[in-house]
Amino acid sequence: MIQPLRARAPGSDYRRAMPIRIALGEDSLLVREGVLQLLSDDPAVEIVAAVGDAGALREACDHHRPDVVLTDIRMPPTNSDEGIRLAQELRDTHPEMGVVVLSQFSDPQYALALLDRGTDRRAYLLKERVHNRAELMAAIRAVAGGGAMIDPKIVEALVRARSRGARSPLNDLTAREREVLSEIAQAKSNAAIAGSLFLTKRAVEKHINAIFLKLNLADAEDSSKRVKATLMFLSDVGGAGDA
Repeated sequence: MIQPLRARAPGSDYRRAMPIRIALGEDSLLVREGVLQLLSDDPAVEIVAAVGDAGALREACDHHRPDVVLTDIRMPPTNSDEGIRLAQELRDTHPEMGVVVLSQFSDPQYALALLDRGTDRRAYLLKERVHNRAELMAAIRAVAGGGAMIDPKIVEALVRARSRGARSPLNDLTAREREVLSEIAQAKSNAAIAGSLFLTKRAVEKHINAIFLKLNLADAEDSSKRVKATLMFLSDVGGAGDA
């Protein structure tokens, strides 16, 4: 039986907002312990399970019903794409659970697979971010709140690779439009983009309309579709996924 890990200490004030309950799946003991140590002293979270394979993580999801699943992309038994497949399964079995996939792979196809059935409650974060509690917590809070996050390094690499093509429509974008496109691909809302780039929401909407017309993505209306369409556009170039 999977036992809860590091529950709140006796005497904690239960009248406060409940912490975000997390189930962690990571086959590397070193990384798993590192994440536990990083998050254990944060009152905003509670680690309810920490396991090393996909089967145990699935069991933890069923048993503990965490708010967020923090998972490696590759785990036993096959060490292929267990984290992605589990995230897809949870759409049906536990749609209320957020999933943050931790990966050392910047290949956009993994991110696209994660978002295959929508961007809500999903985040794709490179493992190098794990050492930064603020960035890790930003992803955890995003999916716990129903939002999404895509690691900006993936987006930056894709934009650079796609821009190198002499006939790339990205070259028709203004500098500001490229900034907005990068924010869109990170699954940010119009309001979040406005705050990040110090623009009005109306200005962001105008930039997005211009971008999607230039890139022939005008049919991507809702947030999920526009993030997927943007990532697919950026990844449609030889070698971009290896950046």
